[in-house]
Amino acid sequence: MAVSRKFMTDGEEVVLSVRTHVKALLVPAVVLVATCAVAGFLLAVAPDGDTGRYLRIAVLVVAALLIVFLTVLPFIRWLSSTYTVTNRRLIAQTGILTRSGRVIPLQRINDVSFEKNLTDRMLGCGTLVVHDASEQGGLVLHDVPRIEEMHRTITDLVFTREDGRDDDGTSLGGSQLR
Repeated sequence: MAVSRKFMTDGEEVVLSVRTHVKALLVPAVVLVATCAVAGFLLAVAPDGDTGRYLRIAVLVVAALLIVFLTVLPFIRWLSSTYTVTNRRLIAQTGILTRSGRVIPLQRINDVSFEKNLTDRMLGCGTLVVHDASEQGGLVLHDVPRIEEMHRTITDLVFTREDGRDDDGTSLGGSQLR
């Protein structure tokens, strides 16, 4: 699920890697059940003879196409999309045959915020909005599971330097370093 080791630099480690929330598969699952139910009913009531045989073939072809395009492809798309946080950058990848993504070095991130509607709150997910110092604008990551953990992890990595000091020079414990 995480980024391949060959794409990481020396000393870079994966801190957190997630896929979009499983709620993205709710509609494909409903489509799968409904398609199977309707196809099963139509196969059962199809008349005998040549007309019934052609009707059954048509029902099976249409059901197979619906299942492939509305269930299997969304599942593969969900499976191949990841959000990864390393100790140096944020990586969003997606794509089945052609992979695309966006990489933001942590030192370029200016602001990290999240949004959760009522459904997201019940399911424990949300939308993460990352603003960086580029002309492309912010990166919006939809349906991130455990959104608070992802927000806290990125915020800690962005606003805490490797030497244990915060941006203002204070240690994480609050005392001033000299």
